[in-house]
Amino acid sequence: MSLERWALDRRRFLRGLGTCVALPAFESLLTPLGARAAELAAARGPAVAPVRLAFVTFANGAHQANWWPTGEGKNFTLGATMQPLAPFKDQLQIISGLDHENATPGDDGAGDHARASATLLTGARAKKTAGADIRVGMSIDQLAAQHIGQQTRFASLEMTCDDVRRSGKCDSGYSCAYQFNVSWRSETMPVPPEPNPRLVFERLFGGGSPEERARNYRLRQQSQRSVLDFVLGEARSLERRLSPRDERKLDEYLSSVRDVEARIQRAEQFGDVPDPEFDTPAGIPPKFEEHMRLMYDMLLLAFKTDSTRIATLILAHDGNNRAYPEMGIPEGHHYLSHHQGDPTKLDKVARIDAHYMQYFAEFLTKMAATEEADGTSLLSNSMIVYCCGNADGNRHTHENLPVLVAGSAGGRIETGRYLQVPSQPMSNLFLDLLEPLGIRGVNQFGDSDGRRVLV
Repeated sequence: MSLERWALDRRRFLRGLGTCVALPAFESLLTPLGARAAELAAARGPAVAPVRLAFVTFANGAHQANWWPTGEGKNFTLGATMQPLAPFKDQLQIISGLDHENATPGDDGAGDHARASATLLTGARAKKTAGADIRVGMSIDQLAAQHIGQQTRFASLEMTCDDVRRSGKCDSGYSCAYQFNVSWRSETMPVPPEPNPRLVFERLFGGGSPEERARNYRLRQQSQRSVLDFVLGEARSLERRLSPRDERKLDEYLSSVRDVEARIQRAEQFGDVPDPEFDTPAGIPPKFEEHMRLMYDMLLLAFKTDSTRIATLILAHDGNNRAYPEMGIPEGHHYLSHHQGDPTKLDKVARIDAHYMQYFAEFLTKMAATEEADGTSLLSNSMIVYCCGNADGNRHTHENLPVLVAGSAGGRIETGRYLQVPSQPMSNLFLDLLEPLGIRGVNQFGDSDGRRVLV
């Protein structure tokens, strides 16, 4: 075979191979399958549930008077917006005083909605551009995924109940990539969320019945092994015939192939495909509320099966102008958020806020009802951050952001309190969230200034 015939385009090959190794999720490491895995589990002693971290983001700020509790510390009363969370009061932390200075206009002028989304999980200032030269910063979920993502089938999971845009001009000269993404793998690479619950499900568990999923997985493994063996075999046969320059090119190529091989080997250690006991969703539902419910279910399944421990779910991008006619609200949410003190508009904003909170409460109810291998609840072993990059949607403020954390990370963080901290970067909270995940030695993120929040 000639070198010209063999030399596949590296990107095309890896893209194709990447498709065939998009493996479904497997049984939690807490309940490993197989005799050898059982022996290893017994040697480790009683199972300890892992800690999960998710960020659920909403749009256009919050009705301030209804969002914040009264009282302080352990002696607080939930505000009107959070009444659906009353059953979980002892599992909550509502935190005031957290800011995102890099989302403010500064010298960049208009574009608060784009900056709110771009800065939300990065703590960094977005470069104002509508072109391809986007730049902001790595997001905290992706930093966590870099450290612990190898412990699960998927390093992280990104979902949305909204549109997906990766380019084009959106808010006041900012790229749509800023406004429609909150997760960033690097300062120039957003991680687009998946809006279709069916595709999320099939990514996690595969398509068809549980038997079909398991059979298809085995066939994929065999096929992937065959492809890799063929490519590596052909490469070895060529090594003696290549020039030093071509040898360097081949080494670069094979390093990527071996990375794919390593991912396959890592996948094999997790055993067979778990049955999530959940019907495959048909697709994106016509009703937004059902869309939210399904995406919450996908997040629940991903954590329940230990398919990933890091996730983001965008309920609506900042600036979203969805109307809610089923609630008697024909106006758009963004339009109403610029209420200028109009009591009628304020009332509708408050109702929209509470509407979102109702579905978040349903999700927490399911999390609390899901028992872990060690007898604790999935909620108690999680940190679910519900937040927005805008505080007051009327004025586009980015200080004292609406933030709450549900779950105690397996008792590693204190809950059941209204925590009022001195004004400081929200990035300080992000650093505190890393420690319960077992991530040590990260002392700087975004615009953090060294202060602790969860003390």
